[in-house]
Amino acid sequence: MTTPALSLESVRKDFGETQIIRGVDLEIAAGERHAIIGPNGAGKSTLFHLISGKYSKTAGRIRLNGEDVSALEPYAIARKGLSRSFQITNIFPRMTVFENVRCGLLWSMGFKYAFWKLVGRQRDLNDKTAEILDLIGLTDRAGIQAGVLTYAEQRTLEIGITIAGGANVIMLDEPTAGMSASETDQTVDLIRRVTEGKTLVMVEHDMGVVFDLADRISVLVYGEIIATGTPEEIRNNKAVQEAYLGEAAEDEADMPEGVS
Repeated sequence: MTTPALSLESVRKDFGETQIIRGVDLEIAAGERHAIIGPNGAGKSTLFHLISGKYSKTAGRIRLNGEDVSALEPYAIARKGLSRSFQITNIFPRMTVFENVRCGLLWSMGFKYAFWKLVGRQRDLNDKTAEILDLIGLTDRAGIQAGVLTYAEQRTLEIGITIAGGANVIMLDEPTAGMSASETDQTVDLIRRVTEGKTLVMVEHDMGVVFDLADRISVLVYGEIIATGTPEEIRNNKAVQEAYLGEAAEDEADMPEGVS
């Protein structure tokens, strides 16, 4: 039996007396593109924080490629092969685009605490940085400060930093939020290319993106997963339809196709 890339067993998170994540069980296969969707306030970002180690869990167990990472710090989880982006763009605005991506490569390429090495002279490191910039389409922006990029370019850069460390599990938190239709299409194409052969876990509100990219989808409602399945299975699931229909304030565009 193949070891899942990511496995959650009865994972729970309480903030005081408030239960946010209420016993989540989930397995994500290696190489799968998996989306986590749900109404606002369902606990999607909290679940991401638990998996990546930003939050400590109240109960349960989280395994990455079969190894228990439940008690590890975020940096230690990252070094074991998991990398993530955030809802709010997380880059170094005063550094150049090139330097941002190069920072993401340092640990994986063996540049740890050797402060006497000048990274600008490390040919392999700089060649790999250039390769990633070419992959994400930012080669012509390499020398400018990251803070002056457009919003969509900054999100693209963050994806580049996320994949730079060579992680085999990539987590993206609302990667197309705030983008125009054309920017969204470009980002979806980028995500598809850079996660080829890797495991992708994403939180995303744009159902067009979800149903275009995901192999499987899990629906989180009030801290519990109420359904997991293929896009077609989720689209036709009555419990999912009721969960979205119950969110009267939600825009209809946020509902899976077939829900009205």
